[in-house]
Order: sequence, then structure tokens, then C-alpha cells
Amino acid sequence: MTNADDPVLFELHPDGVGVITFNRPGSMNGWTSAMGTAYFGLLRQCAEDPGVKVIVVTGAGRAWCAGADMRGLQSLSSAAAGDSTVAERPIAGSESVADAVGVDHHWYTTTVPKPVIAAINGACAGMGFSQAMMCDIRFAAAGAKMTTSFSQRGLIAEWGLSWTLPRIVGMGNAADLLLSGRVVLAEEAATMGLVNKVFPAETFMDEVLDYASTMAAGASPGSWAVIKQQLYSDVHRTLPEAEAEGVRLMAESFTRPDFAEGVASFMGKRPPKFPSYPTS
Repeated sequence: MTNADDPVLFELHPDGVGVITFNRPGSMNGWTSAMGTAYFGLLRQCAEDPGVKVIVVTGAGRAWCAGADMRGLQSLSSAAAGDSTVAERPIAGSESVADAVGVDHHWYTTTVPKPVIAAINGACAGMGFSQAMMCDIRFAAAGAKMTTSFSQRGLIAEWGLSWTLPRIVGMGNAADLLLSGRVVLAEEAATMGLVNKVFPAETFMDEVLDYASTMAAGASPGSWAVIKQQLYSDVHRTLPEAEAEGVRLMAESFTRPDFAEGVASFMGKRPPKFPSYPTS
């Protein structure tokens, strides 16, 4: 359970949609070590809980996550002056995550065997931008502002962003966003594939939760787990290798109860009742 003053909140809806909310609205949900520990801890909890089918990540207030907390960055900048060892120290969020929840990399999100949806309700920048790109699907509220911002802070593409971003928007758009550090609105973000869809700000969370609820009710958790594995693994394979692996995985799918239920529900013209994804 989470408390109202925790840096990250969690709520499980009756339909199996788990909502994770960054909860530092006074600092536009600026990323801190405590926030990182709480976030990845909740992701792990959701991954292991058979009652959670789909995960939605959003922000309290007017931001999704506006990047690393600027007070922390200022402190790091001051400490770096004349201290060559600063470059070897962990960035905010990494050391506590590894120690507290056993997650030693920010791409853990891609290994969660369930859909993770970024519901970008407002400003999404820097560290927040990187985390949003780790999610499987991204929706944005109309007018939401997004920026990589790193080049404008004398920094580089962090936390695997140089890997995720070109695969999401293509090399040209990735170079534009990373090198310029310019701000793009949700509407432009949709045209380049940065977000899947833009919803009106007034009905944003209702639209996202409706999508997630429909997904939770109609798709196989077992299929999700394998498909996510394919999406993130096959980028390293050739097309023939990906096809061969797909043939192997399809043969396994035919033996699972999900397949039998999928066919039976279709033939019976009824909603499917898939088993929960086995987490152990």
C-alpha cells in the first residue's frame, strides 16, 4: 500500500489495471533517489502480482516527470568542480534502486511481462523522457510538452535513450530531439510516433484507463509476456532468425491453455477468460 505523501502512489482498479503515479507535484515530479526506489519497487510488485494485468504510469499535477530534481543536479554540478571522482558516482535513482528492490538497470520496465503504458499528462523531460521511452505504449494529453533537454544541460543521452529513441521515432527524429533539445508538443510528438495517440486534456485519464481496461479484458497475459520478449529481443536478430524464433514460440503457444480459451471464446461468441500470467 502507498500513502498520500509517498513520492510514488499505486492504485489497483477492479478491472486489473494498476495505476502508478509520480507524486511530487510541487517539483513537477522531479526524479529523486527515493522516487526511483519507489517506482521500480512498484513495477516489480505489479510484475509479480497476478491481480495486476496492465500497468499505467502517470503524474500528479501538471507534469508527468520534468526530469531529475534540479536541486540534485545543482548539488552534483557543484560537487563536480575540481573532483574527478564525481563522474564515477551513481546518478540519482540508480544506487537506491539496486540496493532496495534488486533492479540495477532502468530498462527493467521492458522486462515486465505485462503492458506498461505511459499516460503523459503534462511536462515530460530529461530523466522523465527516458523513463517514458522505456514504456511499451505512450499516450499524451493535448498540449503536453516533451523534451530530451540533455544537450541544453551539457549532458548526453542517458539511461539507454540512444537505443530506445531511434527505434521509436527513427534516426532522423531521434537526432533532432537529442541534438537540439527542443520542446515538442503532444501533437507533433504523435506525428513522429513518439506517442501513440493524443487525447483531450479534459478526458485524458478516462481515455487511457478505458484503453487499458479494454486491453485487460480481452487479451492473454501469457501472450503479452512472450510478445514483449519478442519486441525487445528481435531487434538484435536478423529477419530469418526472428521468424525461426517465432515459429518455435508459436508451437509453444499451441500447447498453452490461453490458446484453447482464445479459440473457445471466439467460437462461443463470448469474452475470453484467460488465466493470469504465472509469475513463479
